Amino acid sequence: MDLLYAFAISAIAACGVYLALSRNVVGILLGVNMISAAVNLVLFYAGRIRSQLPAVIPAGERALGADAANPVPQALILTAIVIGFSLTTVFAALVLRTFRSVGTIDLRRIDAAERLGSPWEERGGAG
Repeated sequence: MDLLYAFAISAIAACGVYLALSRNVVGILLGVNMISAAVNLVLFYAGRIRSQLPAVIPAGERALGADAANPVPQALILTAIVIGFSLTTVFAALVLRTFRSVGTIDLRRIDAAERLGSPWEERGGAG
């Protein structure tokens, strides 16, 4: 079963990398989200996915039992989900603004910075 989880998580990460390397801005957005989901799944799996005991310290004890779920990965995942949602929202707003100003979301057609030229090349005139 561990091997199945590893293959599933690696497939999600591979799809995310493929999309993140695309020339479509929406594909990049989806790819970053898929990579984030894969990282969250790795953290979740690291926190003992098979544990049946909650991450609660019993009365009279000073530490969690050996069979209890680890609460740190759960807290990290919750934080990562919130940060990932805000990153997705900001990036989606940037994609929308780019589409409205340029008229496309294909990176091959967004070349305004390249048309300006290099800031280090010599221009005729003062210098």
